Amino acid sequence: MFDNLTQRLTQSMQKLRGKGRLTEDSIKDTLREVRIALLEADVALPVVQTFIAQVKARALGQEVIGSLQPGQALVKIVHDELVGIMGKENAGLDLNASPPVVVLLAGLQGAGKTTTAAKLARLLKEQSKKKVMLVSCDVYRPAAIDQLETLAQQVGVLFHPSRAADDPVEIARQALDAARRQYVDVLLVDTAGRLHIDADMMAEIRRLHAAVEPHETLFVVDSMTGQDAANTAAAFNEALPLTGVILTKTDGDARGGAALSVRQITGKPIKFVGSGEKTEALQPFYPDRVASRILGMGDVLSLVEEVQRHVDHEKAEKLARKVRKGRGFDLEDFRNQLEQMQNMGGLGSLVDKLPGMGQLPEQAKNRVDDRQTVQMIAIVNSMTPQERRFPDVIRGSRKKRIAMGSGTQIQDVNRLLKQFTQMQRMMKKFGKGGMKSMMRKMGALKGQLPPGGFS
Repeated sequence: MFDNLTQRLTQSMQKLRGKGRLTEDSIKDTLREVRIALLEADVALPVVQTFIAQVKARALGQEVIGSLQPGQALVKIVHDELVGIMGKENAGLDLNASPPVVVLLAGLQGAGKTTTAAKLARLLKEQSKKKVMLVSCDVYRPAAIDQLETLAQQVGVLFHPSRAADDPVEIARQALDAARRQYVDVLLVDTAGRLHIDADMMAEIRRLHAAVEPHETLFVVDSMTGQDAANTAAAFNEALPLTGVILTKTDGDARGGAALSVRQITGKPIKFVGSGEKTEALQPFYPDRVASRILGMGDVLSLVEEVQRHVDHEKAEKLARKVRKGRGFDLEDFRNQLEQMQNMGGLGSLVDKLPGMGQLPEQAKNRVDDRQTVQMIAIVNSMTPQERRFPDVIRGSRKKRIAMGSGTQIQDVNRLLKQFTQMQRMMKKFGKGGMKSMMRKMGALKGQLPPGGFS
């Protein structure tokens, strides 16, 4: 989401790092570049003006001018101010109320409310161990109710049925009654998309809100709409008592303006960000971690949490024992590693969280393509169990069969075997420690590293 902004800001900040002394002119030149970068990222003008003014006031004081490392001091100020405009800390869902706690999702058409409702249900079920019920009050969009029911089945939560002929307010009331009878912890109410200028639709959602009295009212907004996302959220906030915002489609070609503008314009925190169609693609929004990623410092904490949450520790232990005993690393193990990487959001997501990636040339970033990972998994799946365990038997005719079975070319099979051989050599070097050692080290990092790697 922040690729262009990260590149521009990283270049601006890089010029200052390591300098023994900064002048007022050099600081002003850098801030001019920062201002342009923010405006190009579609950050709202009032937010940019406030941000630059606050950074300038701190930068021209003793905090930077009198610092032994003024370049680093200025980078720290920019980081802190980015955190400040995004909300300082993560604002999670407030579930501190008598169950069932009602969470209402509102927003424009096409913002992704229905898939977000399912993602939130899954997150609450798996991470907070809550009993969740979903209900759709969208009687206007064809198949909206069926879509949510299907998603509820996928994530394994309760679903309260409704019909297109029903009144949305009555649907919500009945769902609340059903949630009470079934001792549900959280009731998620999905509503129809609506424009804030549509008086009838806004009146309907106000009635719906009054009927179920939600403890959380979340505005779901497409991050690709840039600063308009913040302006629309502000308009909805005048009609409804919003408690937070969920940004969707952050994996698309968004410039980051929404994330940097919403809190300042609405006064409401961004609570979650969605980054894909999969039901696990919803993460809490941490302003400090996002600020570190914007400045090209990575996000080690989130990376470690992804590993701890998605890596199959039993498989990792099994692989470690296998390598320790000298039985070798085969293509079955290679495929497992690829699949676990996909579970963590793919190679692109991992690279985005590594420190220093903002300084990579654009050409190098473009080579990070998760489609290759999917292709490699397909190639391994086209092999026989014997071929996976003993890759050396894979020769001409076998390569041709594997390529045909996976819909790829023989060159792709050769490339995979070459990458596997490199991975195999690396695993031999792990030897005694194996994957277990690597994961233990990553676990230790979580307690030692601050967000983004500041020391």
